Amino acid sequence: MRRAFFYGWIVVAVAAVVLVATAGVRAAPGAFLLSMQQEPGWTTGALSFAAAVGILTYGLAGPISGRLMAAIGIKAVTVLSLVLTAVALLLSTVSREIWQLTIVFGLVAGLGSGLVASVLGPTIANRWFVTDRGLVTGVFGASVSAGQLIFFPVLTTLAVSAGWRIGALFMAATALVLIVPVLLWLRNDPADVGVTPRGAAPGVPVAPAPRADPGVMRRAVRSADFWFLAGTFFVCGATSNGLIGVHFISHAVEHGFTTSVAAGALAVMGAFNFVGTIASGWLTDRRDPRKLLLIYYAFRGVSLLFLPFVHDSAGIVVFSILFGLDYIATVPPTVQLCADAFGRQNVGIVYGWVFAAHQFGAAIAAWVAGLVREHVGDYAAAFVAAGWIAIVAGFAALAIRRTASRGPDSQGPVSAPTTA
Repeated sequence: MRRAFFYGWIVVAVAAVVLVATAGVRAAPGAFLLSMQQEPGWTTGALSFAAAVGILTYGLAGPISGRLMAAIGIKAVTVLSLVLTAVALLLSTVSREIWQLTIVFGLVAGLGSGLVASVLGPTIANRWFVTDRGLVTGVFGASVSAGQLIFFPVLTTLAVSAGWRIGALFMAATALVLIVPVLLWLRNDPADVGVTPRGAAPGVPVAPAPRADPGVMRRAVRSADFWFLAGTFFVCGATSNGLIGVHFISHAVEHGFTTSVAAGALAVMGAFNFVGTIASGWLTDRRDPRKLLLIYYAFRGVSLLFLPFVHDSAGIVVFSILFGLDYIATVPPTVQLCADAFGRQNVGIVYGWVFAAHQFGAAIAAWVAGLVREHVGDYAAAFVAAGWIAIVAGFAALAIRRTASRGPDSQGPVSAPTTA
């Protein structure tokens, strides 16, 4: 008998497209940086601060999103995210002062895109899937890579040829268009369409997804596991979105590359990250996530130490491949460790705060790297420091325990530990 198609794959497809677009929004500061510097009074330091505000708000939106999804559902939060993002981008096109840009392009756009970026994928993966959960999380991480792959070169080209405001209008239109498929096909949990999660035991009655433990964060902040998860992800954000995402093009141009070549290198990075993140999701279902994180962070650290010495086309391609393979590959094992330690029904809330730490690290790195560039004259010191910090984070990940940290109100099973 032919097995019925599982509706959860449609939910994954719609959410993945939304994540592609929100990744494009978060890639915009790096793509627009050189064009924005042409505005009177908009210095590298001031623009880096605006980008840092957006990155930080993007991360802090995660815990808000986790609570909102539990209260009003995935679909409503996704629509709210797209509307806020579109409005913020439209308002940014009429900004003439740096403080206006910081509020709308940083604060409001960061909140809008952040409402779905961090917890939408893990929430769907844990509500709709028992088997293939790591793979689905990897698909969502790869969607972020695809957003960079698709939008970074496009936005850079628009910024160079027509100005950054045209690029912002393009992204606003994209966000508005995506509201249609979300309204038509996105569903909150399997019970909405009368199915059980993929891989659930046969014969289990259809029921809504288990409710999150309202006291989970009180337990989490007293757990060393949470702080190791947050600390390593802080480093992940600092060394990826904050440093490379915002400053890579500017650094590459200073090393003699054209803007188009630098944007192309980021596209290569995105392409290999697409492969690396899906592979990471597959590996997370089969290997110890802590050992995977050690490998990813060490690999990233070595590639960052290599970057200041890149001055030719072959070198920048090698860096893009090395760094791209694990740009967001850390997401599936980090999500899995959150589920193992605090229960899969609590992933939206706990991972939301872990992701906030990721974006806090990204915000600090984006701002500090801009200041280093202004006061030292180049980015070399920032890249070298980031490389060593990433290597340390890899060893710190080994300290995370995989046993569940369950309180009296905890619901549902956690994933069984796996070994490499």
